Amino acid sequence: MQASDKTEVFENLSVPKAVASLAIPTILSQLVTMIYNLADTFFVGQTGDPNQVAAVSFAYPAFMILTAIGNLFGVGGGSLLSRLLGAKKSEDANRVAAFSFWGCMLTSAVYGLITLVFMDQVLAILGFTPNTFAFGRDYVFWVISLGAVPTCGSLILGHLLRSEGAARQASIGIAIGGLLNIVLDPIFIFGFHMDVAGAALATMLSNVAAFLYYLAVLYHMRYQTVLSVNPRHAKISWEYIKPVFSIGLPASLATILVCISNTVINNLARAYGDVAVAAIGIVKKIDTIPINVCMGMSQGILPLIAYNYAAKNFERMKAVNRFARMVVMCFAFLCILVFELFSPYIVRLFIPDAQTIALGSRFLRIACLATPVIGINWMMNTTFQAMGKGTQSLIFSACRQGLFNIPLLFLMNYLIGVDGLLWTQLLADSLTMIVSFTLYRFLIKQLEREEEAAESGEQPQAQPALGLQEELVGMQASKE
Repeated sequence: MQASDKTEVFENLSVPKAVASLAIPTILSQLVTMIYNLADTFFVGQTGDPNQVAAVSFAYPAFMILTAIGNLFGVGGGSLLSRLLGAKKSEDANRVAAFSFWGCMLTSAVYGLITLVFMDQVLAILGFTPNTFAFGRDYVFWVISLGAVPTCGSLILGHLLRSEGAARQASIGIAIGGLLNIVLDPIFIFGFHMDVAGAALATMLSNVAAFLYYLAVLYHMRYQTVLSVNPRHAKISWEYIKPVFSIGLPASLATILVCISNTVINNLARAYGDVAVAAIGIVKKIDTIPINVCMGMSQGILPLIAYNYAAKNFERMKAVNRFARMVVMCFAFLCILVFELFSPYIVRLFIPDAQTIALGSRFLRIACLATPVIGINWMMNTTFQAMGKGTQSLIFSACRQGLFNIPLLFLMNYLIGVDGLLWTQLLADSLTMIVSFTLYRFLIKQLEREEEAAESGEQPQAQPALGLQEELVGMQASKE
């Protein structure tokens, strides 16, 4: 996509077409990601061993830490990069991209080394039982210890490509990794009889392939893109480091809190047996279908919102948000209908064990009810991230999993048992939706006052060019 084409999408294309051009490839890539995440659970489940399925579920929070690292630099750096492009500051965007890439690489390398050196302690924290411990060592070694750098490398480059409007190239990389994982899983698990270790090796090799593809894309686009992985460009001033982390830290915190929440669920579910852990793990995987569509939509519209916010085209920014919310809500209710009607058949796809199917079907019918409010909350938080509103994004993240979800898990488990672990998400996200809408309406009222002031010829008190850090960036611009 040439620079003029990107500008056309950001500024002139109709809202439905602009959203579709960026969100459809991103949604498809998220669905591919979901499929290859499901692939591990699906193919491991075909062994008929709930202990191996439970081991994959126990290891999931450790894998999600890699997503948190990718979000720290990818969401934070990508949001700032899109706003810099909207403010016509391409050279600064180039340096932000390089800083984000190398920061992500170094952080993931440290995390991979920690999991390797302290493997037993990590597995204990994750809640592995004696029946699942050996399987957990195999999975964490391949996917986390050895796979941290390529996994985070593919995540950060995908974020940066989307932030520049290259959603198609970002999606192809994810598709390559996903399809390769689906092909390799049965080969390693059944062909080489590697069981969980085979699923883990397949995942690691798939992420390596995606990472190499992204590097090849950047090399091919080197004369047409502001993105850079040159370490010499990674040195940036504090005026830009701060907004990267002001948005990246809440996004990373949200993922970490999800990891903690999943760990709490697994530890509480252990009291009901490994079959309950396996059933909840399968339901969590299935429930990623609507969640990944929400994530794909949010990642697709983030550059649109950020660019138009920086360009002060507030009406287009709000129209993008409204259209995305409508699409996500329609899909969420469709998912509820399908899951309520066909839950036993869906769970049976992942494991033939009758007891796990019975529990999983019940759990899925409960879990899917939270889908609409989860979708609304994702859209609200994406708007905060795109506008550079780190404080609002931090409040959202802290409320959704920290303040509401984790305490409610203990309370609901005490009150109604294992089913309470599934009802918690609906309660937590409903409470979070009240908070997120309050924060969003406050921001929109601020923008409306700024628009009115601009139309009347008055000087607004705050310029929104780069969101939370507008004054600092303004100072940097004045120095230039």
